[in-house]
Amino acid sequence: MQKWHIKLTKSEQKKIKMVLRSKRTTMEAKKHAQILRDIDESDGKTPMSASKVSKSRGVCPNTVNRVRRVYAEQGIEQAIFRKKRKTPPVEPKITGEVEAHIIATACSQTPEGKARWTISMIANKIMLDGVIESISDEAVRLVLKKRNLSLI
Repeated sequence: MQKWHIKLTKSEQKKIKMVLRSKRTTMEAKKHAQILRDIDESDGKTPMSASKVSKSRGVCPNTVNRVRRVYAEQGIEQAIFRKKRKTPPVEPKITGEVEAHIIATACSQTPEGKARWTISMIANKIMLDGVIESISDEAVRLVLKKRNLSLI
């Protein structure tokens, strides 16, 4: 006896067809769409059991039950696609203030005895100024490249 019964509307069935036909959709999303199609009870169809769906789709029975539950509670979008993250997993180390300081340093007068700034000199100056605790030469290079700045 299933706790959640899945009855897809015509628009939801179209959405599933579009997901399955799309070349840009992930395999996970396609599997979830196939699971929903297999357990659909609309139009008097008899849905497949979770064990049959899991064997035919190559997923765990818990996945079938989770897709069923998420569809019943949150709708088709959440049942098929992954939830988008609200924040990145790690806060970016280089903020706009640090970028501005890197650019200002690269555009400033070179140290005495030097013809031009090098990337490692900029990185060292940024750390000495206390703008950031540590920064790699590659991070400085990427900031300068992003702004189309050349050290020549």
